[in-house]
Amino acid sequence: MKTLSVDLGERSYPIFIGRGLLGNPELVTPYVRGKQVCIVTNETVAPLYLEKVKTAFAGFKTDSVILPDGESFKTLETLNLIFDGLLKNKHNRTTTLVALGGGVIGDMTGFAAACYQRGVDFIQIPTTLLSQVDSSVGGKTGVNHALGKNMIGAFHQPNCVVIDTDTLTTLPAAELSAGLAEVIKYGLIYDKPFIGWLEQNVAAIRNNDPETLAYAIEKSCSTKAEIVGQDEKETGVRALLNLGHTFGHAIETSQGYGNWLHGEAVAAGTMMAADLSARLGWITAEEVARTEAMFVAAGLPIAPPASMTAEEFKSLMAVDKKVLDGNLRLVLLSALGAAVVTSDFPMTALDQTLQHFLK
Repeated sequence: MKTLSVDLGERSYPIFIGRGLLGNPELVTPYVRGKQVCIVTNETVAPLYLEKVKTAFAGFKTDSVILPDGESFKTLETLNLIFDGLLKNKHNRTTTLVALGGGVIGDMTGFAAACYQRGVDFIQIPTTLLSQVDSSVGGKTGVNHALGKNMIGAFHQPNCVVIDTDTLTTLPAAELSAGLAEVIKYGLIYDKPFIGWLEQNVAAIRNNDPETLAYAIEKSCSTKAEIVGQDEKETGVRALLNLGHTFGHAIETSQGYGNWLHGEAVAAGTMMAADLSARLGWITAEEVARTEAMFVAAGLPIAPPASMTAEEFKSLMAVDKKVLDGNLRLVLLSALGAAVVTSDFPMTALDQTLQHFLK
């Protein structure tokens, strides 16, 4: 087992990464303050792992809430089901919520924890590659709105993160590929040598090789932990983690949440960001092709849906958390392995990128 730390002073917390960690009370019970625990999961994950996770909390009054599965249910209405379960079972403000599932479950459980009785503790137990390498770490929580993804939420850090890589053996191939989009992102924005490693190991990750997966997860989590430790509330360097996300969120909102997996939309969005970066002269055409080859090897799309228009993209991108005082800011590649958040680009270049992908 590997142990990393997210350094946030008094609110620092560990990330445990390894095989066979579900059901281990030594990893989670030190992070439960009170006597009550509520495990939040979904209809897909519950039959696989709920009973095993309950054994880790055997000494506590443990309840569970089982939500419908899918990004389309990441709503305020579904969030209320968590509050219903907490109130019906008389959970007090020393309760601990446990998120058992992918990014949707983690985001909603964390948001419920941020809101319930003005804030209670929670623990992340992510079961998808995307949630293990990205969404379970850093304290971003929330739900979607019909007009924009993740527009309602709060920063609320977990007490600990338990990543059992054995859960990936039950993950559908498309979900594994979707997680790879975020892994590739870390190389593109922060770690050029990691790009070279990924080019050699994407196939092994897709084949669920345990050692290769563990290294990719550890590398991704350590990068995110370092960035979050520098900028918890995304006022600076943390925004770099959104490479491809402004384009990607527009795709998800346009197509209906869940019709494109988040990682699929991020992959296509990252290719659009790479294209724009090349038009600005920051990276070469060969580097764009190298980026594209990684996404193709990962089994991910490299272009947005053909049904989308340039005007639709611009309209949806205007409803983005990185828009500041009316200015659209994008995360772009200043080099392969480095990124910037900028609004300093001509709109004609953005129009050319949109026209290129939306022929």
